[in-house]
Amino acid sequence: MKHLSIFAVILCCLVIVFACNKSSENPSSSSSSNVQIRMTDAPFDAEEVNIDLRQVRIKYKGDNSWDTLQTNAGVYNLLQFQNGLDTLIASGNIPTTSTIKEVRFVLGPDNTIKIDNVVYPLTIPNGSEDGLKIRVNKKTSRSIEDILIDFDANLSIHRTGSGQYILKPVLKLK
Repeated sequence: MKHLSIFAVILCCLVIVFACNKSSENPSSSSSSNVQIRMTDAPFDAEEVNIDLRQVRIKYKGDNSWDTLQTNAGVYNLLQFQNGLDTLIASGNIPTTSTIKEVRFVLGPDNTIKIDNVVYPLTIPNGSEDGLKIRVNKKTSRSIEDILIDFDANLSIHRTGSGQYILKPVLKLK
């Protein structure tokens, strides 16, 4: 009988320990959010506007460093993401209740524009070195945060007097 009482006490202690551990693993009390950066574009009169996306980085309020998100690197034709269409370009876990101050797109050299079946290089002043930045100032509060950025090709692309095309990006938060 004494052994049965000791066994019952041990069993109760184990149940309490496992119940406490299980409640501390509750996903709703998670300390990180999954941020998803998406890209869209406004209509533009060209056949293609291609950007060579290499990395997406975020900067938090009060911090001077940049965190690199898991980026779906590649050449994106912005004109495929018009009229309500968008694409996921990066994601990653970030601290919940942090404030995302800026998002930076780091571009590679394969940026082009296609007009009348002719492909022209698309020059981006300082774009591949510094990246294209947009101020966000979004406080995270949910388990998944979506940030939709409109890469407005219509306002961003300029033709020079010598016939070259330059991308001076106009990025908008949607």
